[in-house]
Amino acid sequence: MPDQQLISHTLKEYFGYDSFRPLQQDIITSVFAGDDNLVIMPTGGGKSICYQLPALLLPGVTLVISPLIALMKDQVDGLLANGIKAAFINSSQTETEQQDIYQKLSDKEIKLLYIAPESLSFLDVIFSQIEISLIAIDEAHCISAWGHDFRPAYTQLGYLKNRFPKTPVIALTATADKATRQDICDQLNISNAKQHLASFDRKNLSLEVRPGNKRIEQIIDFLKDKPNDSGIIYCLSRKTTEMLSEKLQNQGYNAEAYHAGVDHQKRSYVQEGFINDTIQIVCATIAFGMGIDKSNVRWVIHYNLPKNIEGYYQEIGRAGRDNLPSSTLLFHSYADVVQLQKFANMAGNQEVQLAKLDRMKQYADSLSCRRKILLSYFGELIEENCGNCDVCKNPPTFIDGTIIAQKALSTVTRIKEQEPIGTVIDILRGAQNTAVYDKEYQNLKTYGIGKDIAWRDWQQYIIQLINQGYLEIAFHQNNKLKLTSLSKKVLFEGEKVSLAHLKEFEKVKQATVVKQVDQGAAPNLFEKLRQLRLELAKEAGIPAYQIFSDATLKEMEKFRPMSDEEFMQINGVGRQKMQNYGYQFIKAIIDFSSEKTKKTKKKSTKKGNTHLETLTLYQQGLSIEEIALQRQLAQSTIFSHIMKLYENGESIDLKQFVNKEDINAVKNAKKELDNPETLKPYFEHFEGAIAYNTIKLALTILEEESSKS
Repeated sequence: MPDQQLISHTLKEYFGYDSFRPLQQDIITSVFAGDDNLVIMPTGGGKSICYQLPALLLPGVTLVISPLIALMKDQVDGLLANGIKAAFINSSQTETEQQDIYQKLSDKEIKLLYIAPESLSFLDVIFSQIEISLIAIDEAHCISAWGHDFRPAYTQLGYLKNRFPKTPVIALTATADKATRQDICDQLNISNAKQHLASFDRKNLSLEVRPGNKRIEQIIDFLKDKPNDSGIIYCLSRKTTEMLSEKLQNQGYNAEAYHAGVDHQKRSYVQEGFINDTIQIVCATIAFGMGIDKSNVRWVIHYNLPKNIEGYYQEIGRAGRDNLPSSTLLFHSYADVVQLQKFANMAGNQEVQLAKLDRMKQYADSLSCRRKILLSYFGELIEENCGNCDVCKNPPTFIDGTIIAQKALSTVTRIKEQEPIGTVIDILRGAQNTAVYDKEYQNLKTYGIGKDIAWRDWQQYIIQLINQGYLEIAFHQNNKLKLTSLSKKVLFEGEKVSLAHLKEFEKVKQATVVKQVDQGAAPNLFEKLRQLRLELAKEAGIPAYQIFSDATLKEMEKFRPMSDEEFMQINGVGRQKMQNYGYQFIKAIIDFSSEKTKKTKKKSTKKGNTHLETLTLYQQGLSIEEIALQRQLAQSTIFSHIMKLYENGESIDLKQFVNKEDINAVKNAKKELDNPETLKPYFEHFEGAIAYNTIKLALTILEEESSKS
């Protein structure tokens, strides 16, 4: 192990720092001792130095696995600028360029080699010719299906520890909950890794959440006292980034859009302009910001609800990295939730994504200190409220919730932390159903001790206990509720618990409910709802009208509610019926709205008109995602419309739906695979990293270019 003087000298000479940040020195010492390490360090915490500095002092090459080509290049450019010998290998390079790097590796002229997981197979021969001193896996959460950004290509990385058993592995990520941390270690075969968990508490960031009505007006008002401050606005769709940047430009702001559909030259221009303070505001999809070391971002706005807390935390973490006060603002609406649910339903780990989206929605709706929620989500428990979020600055009315908390926590204890929130509530309320009776929970001392509190109210109270860190959700164990170190204080040490009064919660709900729109008659839907009512009535042994009247079903047919809040606005739906039947009826309405045969207008019953409706929206500049949302159809259906319109000779620019890098990747795969006739070989070649529809688009574009030439 190098002496401390040499380590300190290297830190100053190559990185310009006089001292280490918290945890960095412990991690580096552990690497030099040959240990495996898992590093969870928030954005801007200095993860890179944890493997870049050891790489300079270790004898061989440090292999760095990185998921993004653009991020890889930025990292290598930064190292070269600091006089550190680094290179990267990925599919964007020519064979000659790669051969040149292989030669430099053999000649020991490279200390750090960055590579995408998909390109590891290129190095099989080289591995036996060079000494690998350290393996660093950046963005390590990508290996876990429990994580927020699962990438199938990462799942092969476990073989590295088997191939190089004596080489230390360091896995790094900015955000990972408890389940994801364990999964990372297991999949990388580093189960005994030392875990280093930095504090997630960014005290300089103020946290605010608002309902998503009149967002543009609210943003312009928000910016009035920030005329020159740099900021990022994150949006769900490409179209929104462009619309928003244009609106801000019209107000005199120096704003630009950034998304995967922007050509490479423009993206570089926006990124460099933002770093160099010549562009003030970037309206971006989540693709923007990774690896950008800009310390003076003064604010971050989320125009739409993020899909999970990990992504949200990582994105707000790009503000205030110089530790000066900075603002964050999150807008949310139920339209966002419906759209994100549709995206989650298309994911491979659908149940986890939906559970994490639900947790994100609970954060937005919460009446508890927002910093407490974020920190407890990552396993960091604080007892004092932060004073720097909208809830702390404008606190709700609280009640003494100690007895409520004791009842809930005692029940979780007695069932040995083996059930999700719904079953816990059923036990508290003395429910007589199979979830309770199959496991004989009716014999527990806490069975029925909370029957005086409605099911939905219990749900809100338990969510507050989760928000305050007294309970946590194990996403990797079917969302079972688990006790925390704070639970014992309530159960055994007499700690008092304050819970927000539920009347306050209803006020928040009402503020976020958007007035429902009459969507016209849909006899097929009415019949589906009647059938569902009949099935539920038979199951419960009661007359059908006692569930909902025909008038109530007619109103559901008319307004088609797709969230609990919208459903509660229907005449004839009370709290108890919402609890008993809401889920089934909402699901039936969402399923009906997503059917391919659904026509949004009467004229659409004529053959071919449904394609023309899609064409009209396309010509208005909407993306596939936005057309799907507006027409309440699946994205795959809209994609098929676009392809059909293109084949029929309509003026459709397919290139706006697929980026240049993906087209080039498909082009190279086409040669490698010897021009296969089906899409499946391509999909397997990319290990699921490029979707079927994207492959089909790229092949169509390549075919068109080939016929023109």
